[in-house]
Amino acid sequence: MRIILFTGKGGVGKTTLAAATALRSAQSGTKTLILSTDPAHSLSDALDQELTPEPQEIAPNLFAQEVDVYYSMKKHWENVRQLMLATFRFQGVENVVAEELSALPGMEEASAFLWLEEYHREGLYDLIVIDSAPTGETLSLLSLPQVTQSWVMKAFPGQRFAMKGFGAMVRGMTGIPLDYGLDELERLFDKLERIQKVMQDPEISSIRVVLNPERMVIREAKRALTYLQLYGYNVDAVLVNRILPEAARAGGFEQYLDQQADYLEEIEQSFQPLPIFKLPHQGREVFGQSLLQEIGQSLYGGRKDFTEVLYQDKPFELREITGGYTARLKLPFVQDKDFTVNKYGDELVVSIGNQRRTIALPRFANYLQVEGYTFEAPWLEVQLKR
Repeated sequence: MRIILFTGKGGVGKTTLAAATALRSAQSGTKTLILSTDPAHSLSDALDQELTPEPQEIAPNLFAQEVDVYYSMKKHWENVRQLMLATFRFQGVENVVAEELSALPGMEEASAFLWLEEYHREGLYDLIVIDSAPTGETLSLLSLPQVTQSWVMKAFPGQRFAMKGFGAMVRGMTGIPLDYGLDELERLFDKLERIQKVMQDPEISSIRVVLNPERMVIREAKRALTYLQLYGYNVDAVLVNRILPEAARAGGFEQYLDQQADYLEEIEQSFQPLPIFKLPHQGREVFGQSLLQEIGQSLYGGRKDFTEVLYQDKPFELREITGGYTARLKLPFVQDKDFTVNKYGDELVVSIGNQRRTIALPRFANYLQVEGYTFEAPWLEVQLKR
């Protein structure tokens, strides 16, 4: 099985590009599922077809599904749901509110991971394309197993789930299915840990970052790339969407096109050596399979390997050292030491001649200072100290 996750700032068109990729894959004969984890559920709009919480075949070899947290919990994790409902009701919370609160923090994202675990374990599809929520929610999804386990261990303290015997007594006295819920939670964590390893396997899974040639979008994409690499996820391509054509100058877009040219150059400098695919602005609203088919052809051109792992490397690493960190950055095509390194807030800026590359660091790096750097082609190592 192959898994490709599309992420990007809200509104950049990741749903459209994910759907176009899935459709082209299906048309090539690959059994493909496109899975939406975005609560906005814009996938049905892009496909111009109503979708359900279960996979449904919408074209030959193409299946689609919009994850719904409450449906998923009722179907697969009913004991967890009943545990949370009973706990809230026991504390005097109204039924409707208790139902709303019964979803654990992050369960929207967990539902997607758990569906993935099922499909991977059963080998139901050749390719799964994930249309994820905007960048921040995607990062929450990918770090979910640790976050959810931490939350539950605080809510139900004890040696792992050594409370199970006590839980049976609680169920008998109060009706709260503590032991059943804890059993199910343990299974849930095991599944989350298994699928996280699959998502971190660069031979199986990769992430594609979608962006527009706009300042704030590029900044968020850089930061997403940094965090994804820190978490151990392989990003294999950058997709630049909605590029306005030069013909738009005649319509009064001169200033916008000049800025766009600068941003496109920044994208090239910032994301190399990742493959960068570019898609012109369609000049119209995109929905329906016929338009998605055109986009899939235009985006990847004649490449037949567009669903394969297009790039596999770790061009950026951050390692803890005594008193600080070392940022290790790959600078391909640089043969000498004729460059400068500066840091502004949580951004590391490497200037090479008249070109500049900006790397977004984790936010805690705001308080670190550049102590020095070494270069041994193609790797630049920068020492950051407190």
